[in-house]
Amino acid sequence: MSVLLTDAEDTVALGRRLAGLLRAGDLVVLTGGLGAGKTTLTRALGEGLGVRGAVTSPTFVISRVHPSLVGGPELVHVDAYRLGGTAELDDLDLDADPEAAVTVVEWGEGLAEGLADDRLEMTLVADPATEQRRLDVRAVGPRWEGTDIESALRGEGGAA
Repeated sequence: MSVLLTDAEDTVALGRRLAGLLRAGDLVVLTGGLGAGKTTLTRALGEGLGVRGAVTSPTFVISRVHPSLVGGPELVHVDAYRLGGTAELDDLDLDADPEAAVTVVEWGEGLAEGLADDRLEMTLVADPATEQRRLDVRAVGPRWEGTDIESALRGEGGAA
């Protein structure tokens, strides 16, 4: 499914809504070019999850853990841009306790899919002439069966 995001505010609103569907153990694999909005979306997920700390790009530290302030799952935010392959991702030991966190891996396509059988694969495509982005979402695995992810992405119905 695809959603058109007309500006950064749309991206933030979508991220906050999507956070209402996420739970501990979920994996989100984010793909998109530089400036496509991956970190903006992750920041909004963190806001929606109620985590501590500013969610910023972890490019140089590779990963950051943001504990929950509201008794929910922590957010593990990974930037796989500088990783040379799946072996380096494995070295981060992200799957040590996958049930304790929502894990978001930016630049994760082709690297992070092996972390979980169930995941959201999300690709942001920016239009260089405007602020618009298209978000393509693929829900993988039985975890997402029966969830109304499409309504949450479109801002319809139950997700907050």
